[in-house]
Amino acid sequence: MGQYALRRLWQMIPVLFLVSIAVFSIIHLIPGNPAQNLAGPNATPEQLAILEARMGLDKPLYVQYVIWLKDVLSGDLGESFINKYPVSKLMAQRIPATLELAAAAAIIGVLIAFPLGILAALRPGSIFDLITTALSALSFAIPGFFLLILLILLFSLHWQILPPSGRPDFFEEPWLHLQSLFLPAFTLGVGVAAKLMRYLRSSLLEVLDQDYVRTARSKGLRGNAVVTRHAIPNALIPVVTILGLQLGDLLSGAIIIETIYAWPGVGRLTIQAIEWRDYSILQANVLFIVLAFLLVNLLTDLTYGWLDPRIRYDNR
Repeated sequence: MGQYALRRLWQMIPVLFLVSIAVFSIIHLIPGNPAQNLAGPNATPEQLAILEARMGLDKPLYVQYVIWLKDVLSGDLGESFINKYPVSKLMAQRIPATLELAAAAAIIGVLIAFPLGILAALRPGSIFDLITTALSALSFAIPGFFLLILLILLFSLHWQILPPSGRPDFFEEPWLHLQSLFLPAFTLGVGVAAKLMRYLRSSLLEVLDQDYVRTARSKGLRGNAVVTRHAIPNALIPVVTILGLQLGDLLSGAIIIETIYAWPGVGRLTIQAIEWRDYSILQANVLFIVLAFLLVNLLTDLTYGWLDPRIRYDNR
């Protein structure tokens, strides 16, 4: 498995290279540029040309890419075009907030999905099964940003028990920090739970109908032991795939939620970089999201071998 992990890490290098080319090209297709934003609408063509030359935007696109790639490979993500702040320091400030939000949302999603999905599979066709299926469908139908707005109106404005936005420092105000985390994490976690619960129910129903489960029951093994020892571990393999995809989506899908809630993470920074046409920040953010997605996929594959020892990667 160690050789497989190393091979997958090496395979990430060409993927990131191709992604960097695509991202760099697409970003420069966005109308406007940092020089135009910084100069303002009243700038003369001469002033704009001077500012573009100072920023290096007057060079051909492939030359700009080579310069940027050379700096990235040396560990330098460049500076913000707008405020000249180092992008690496800015990312270091924003990444922990996004990772915290994604982790909290994943935990909430798992805590909701696993008990509801397992109980629904053990009681197919019951009232509980119908209710959980309806709630799952409702979660699919309600957009995350709309749910967050409803929760802010209810918990922050009407009941006034949770903060409406922001991320206070954990070491200064730990309780307020956790309160601020709840609404955006719960909003994202509900979306995760809806998908996990649906797949867990279907997978567990399929496993419970297998011959080895019937054999275990016929030998006198208790129902709870059959479910926990035999059924759930085998039913988790397809669920882990969905969870891995959801973790990747949380890092990229939190953009709107972070913006609405003023959560100072990578997602909100991405929106700001698009508004400012700040290429350096935008390129670094997209590469981070892609790298995180690739690492989550690798972790998901390795988890298969832990859940099912029959899975081997040595010959791949």
